[in-house]
Amino acid sequence: MGRRRKTSTTHGVLIVDKPAGVTSHDVVQRMRRALNERRVGHAGTLDPMATGVLVVMVGEGTKLAPFLSADDKTYAATVSLGRATDTLDAEGEETASAPLPAWWHDAAAAEVRLGEALEAERARRLQAPPVYSAIKVGGRSAHARVRAGEEVDLAEREVVVRALELTRRDVERGELELRLDVGKGYYVRALARDLGERLGVPAHLVALRRLTSGAFGLADALPGDASPRDHLLTLEEAATRALAVARLTEAGVARARCGGPMKGEDFVEPPPAQGLSAWLAPDGHLVAIGELREGRPAVRRGIVGPPEAPPRPEVARLDPES
Repeated sequence: MGRRRKTSTTHGVLIVDKPAGVTSHDVVQRMRRALNERRVGHAGTLDPMATGVLVVMVGEGTKLAPFLSADDKTYAATVSLGRATDTLDAEGEETASAPLPAWWHDAAAAEVRLGEALEAERARRLQAPPVYSAIKVGGRSAHARVRAGEEVDLAEREVVVRALELTRRDVERGELELRLDVGKGYYVRALARDLGERLGVPAHLVALRRLTSGAFGLADALPGDASPRDHLLTLEEAATRALAVARLTEAGVARARCGGPMKGEDFVEPPPAQGLSAWLAPDGHLVAIGELREGRPAVRRGIVGPPEAPPRPEVARLDPES
């Protein structure tokens, strides 16, 4: 007889400032132990070398993963010129090296060359992902196939660059410090590679810090010595920060919990015409993530409601009219 799955008792979203040297999965495992909860996941993987905002979801919060991971992200990155690696970051094996070009030491020339390269990256619409990535190829991650000696060729993917700025040029170290705001699926390691190609010099990423992930930033992160349970955002807090809000009637709550079909009169405050929204019950609890499909409200993902409160005992009272 199979083991029964433990019922989740903790639900919410936790923002973690991931340290360097651990994987995103390592953080999930730590939260599972700290919260004694098996249903824990994360939105938006960070490489082991990277630090910063990792959105961790617990219990019913795991149902929010596709909606929280779709948001833009902001990074501070450091790119080193003069050396390229197979993983495109400081943890890989060297594949090429070259001295810094003469223009690097000329401030005016460097400003022109870097300005042109950064402008080209701002206009980027397609990006070739690193082969050392978690992208699945035939059911296996690309990095596992590469490490097994296989040749992997990943197709370019659509990306969005909202902003890209040079914040510092370290002439002596041959490094560029950048701040960028990008859409889902953008690889900053690939930015280092592509910048190097445009500048005519090998390059790789040496530091990466995620400053924001959608509506969540470092200011929301769990303090180092604090209990994760004390810093969980509720499902309602997380969903309404990330998404627009719609408000249901009591009848609408019942219909949404059954998966619909929904009607306009099921809402006190209807869903927006475009995009996803968090559907709230009259008491404020999160009922579903939904959207308009062909003009009609539709549930995208239902959320299990709060446990029913035990019935209150009858209390004798005086009837003022008796």
